Amino acid sequence: MTDAIEPVPVVRPPIAAMLLGYAGLLPPIIAVAVRLIDPAKGGMMLALALFYAALILSFLGGMWWGAVSARVSGAALSLWLAIAVVPSLVALAAGAVLFASVLSAAAIVAAGLLGSLLVDMALIRAGHVPTWWMKLRVPLSVGLAALTLLTGLLAQP
Repeated sequence: MTDAIEPVPVVRPPIAAMLLGYAGLLPPIIAVAVRLIDPAKGGMMLALALFYAALILSFLGGMWWGAVSARVSGAALSLWLAIAVVPSLVALAAGAVLFASVLSAAAIVAAGLLGSLLVDMALIRAGHVPTWWMKLRVPLSVGLAALTLLTGLLAQP
């Protein structure tokens, strides 16, 4: 008899999670399209897309908070909860530099989105999120980060 643990098969994300997750990319896609079609109206749309990306970054921390709160206790919980507030602080930092440099703010949010994948991988390893988690998180975070950088670039005078 062996003590080897058999790998858990990675299943597909639920259809609702996929539909809602990918629909979450629509706001920045629409903002970029409006900016390209009608530059006069596009500026406000780009600003909204950047704020939206910062909100999503903060939302990720809320997801982590909820995931670990249901499964962890003690000192480990304190550490995970501290990690879970970081995305909101990164979004706040982006807001603090927004009026000085839209591109810098977009880069901060994009870096936060990409960096969030490291925490997601740790959540997977610890067994705190479903096995399909990364199948959804990677394309959504990379997609939103790329759209956020594009938003920042298009917002340049």
